[in-house]
Amino acid sequence: MKVIVCGAGQVGFHIARHLSLENNDVTVIDQSPDLIRRISDTLDAQGIVGHASHPDVLEKAGARDADMLIAVTYADEVNMIASQIAHSLFEVPTKIARVRHQSYLDPAWANLFSRDHMPIDVIISPEIEVARAVARRLKVPGAFEMISLADDKVKLVGVRCSDDCPVLHTPLRQLAQLFPDLNLVVVGLLRDSKTIVPSADDHMLPGDEVYFVVDSEHLMRAMTAFGQEEMEARRVLILGGGNIGLFLAEEIEREHPWVNTKIIERDTERAEFIAGKLERTTVINGDVLDPEILQEANVGATETVVSVTNDDETNILASLLAKRYGVQRAVTLINASAYEPLIASLGVDVVVSPRNITVSTVLQHVRRGRIHAVHSLRDNFGELIEAEAMETSSLVGAPLRDAKLPQGVILGAIVRNGQVISPRGTTIVEDKDRVVLFATADNVRKVEKMFAVQLEFF
Repeated sequence: MKVIVCGAGQVGFHIARHLSLENNDVTVIDQSPDLIRRISDTLDAQGIVGHASHPDVLEKAGARDADMLIAVTYADEVNMIASQIAHSLFEVPTKIARVRHQSYLDPAWANLFSRDHMPIDVIISPEIEVARAVARRLKVPGAFEMISLADDKVKLVGVRCSDDCPVLHTPLRQLAQLFPDLNLVVVGLLRDSKTIVPSADDHMLPGDEVYFVVDSEHLMRAMTAFGQEEMEARRVLILGGGNIGLFLAEEIEREHPWVNTKIIERDTERAEFIAGKLERTTVINGDVLDPEILQEANVGATETVVSVTNDDETNILASLLAKRYGVQRAVTLINASAYEPLIASLGVDVVVSPRNITVSTVLQHVRRGRIHAVHSLRDNFGELIEAEAMETSSLVGAPLRDAKLPQGVILGAIVRNGQVISPRGTTIVEDKDRVVLFATADNVRKVEKMFAVQLEFF
């Protein structure tokens, strides 16, 4: 597949890296020679210095025979115009654009992005996606990651093993014996910042971050098995009243009206604006690092603090300050990946990365055919994939022990007629089953071939 990526920033770079690793023909456009040099030096992709919305630059990038354009520059207007030109002049079949400014996304102007006006096939709003990701994590205290799959029949959950985790030092093969009806499969481990694709003989150690796939109906029992028995927060304090903070508060008001929510926002005008948009949320005008403001917000009686200002250092410090005052759980927004390895040792419970969330959202729309969903786990660890098994797939019709799955691919769950099946060696995948599996980055291409008669989507 031939893909043009407009924008070589963090999101554009990581999208290009994912696609180039899978042998796609990728061209990246950016005005910065330094960013394009980084693309050319580190990825198997072509880089072009130029303005992403200029027709001559798009033509030079190969827009006439491109299958897809992904516009993730810093300017909404450039992303929209690049998509329009790709459609009008070059007839590029699929256009994906990142649009940040909420005025463009107001439901009153929903017709703007129709095929007759500005034909963008997929609009990605990072702020909305991040707010949704934070809201998902709030629903399951104790989890640093939570993703719904297969029409919410299955969930991927990430938990951190404490010293008193009940399943420490237990070989993974014994989990099925200890919890025979739990439908739980561990698909990944992070230990001392190193990623591990576990085998049946591996076991968990204190401090490990564990990714597992579980039947949604058994989620709370699975959390108990890992020693995570926290109740859903009733009092939430949001630090930062930008778009993410506002969307999150709106989501809590809409979906969890029993939760007492407060927001601290430094800018007086912005604080007044969000106070007018929210019905039950208390808005406090002040600095999130001011101890007096935190005490005014009754931080000591708060169960969860969510720090989503536009500054990484402020988010980290505010989270640590809130923890010092007695907050049980801190959720922290961090853009710079360099900080992520430090977070667990500092005491921050959950890290939310806008870049990773945006890349995952884009990749979900890149995959086509029998691949229904894709979620990136960590940076260059691997992908969680939901796919529909076809009669011609090598997975179908034989016990899994004979399926010869590539090293680095683990089946997490099978959904058949609405029922979740935990895969075992004797399990046989049938035609039209929904299969949830984890694949390391270098195995994603092999997985896609397993779910295609021909390469219908790459």
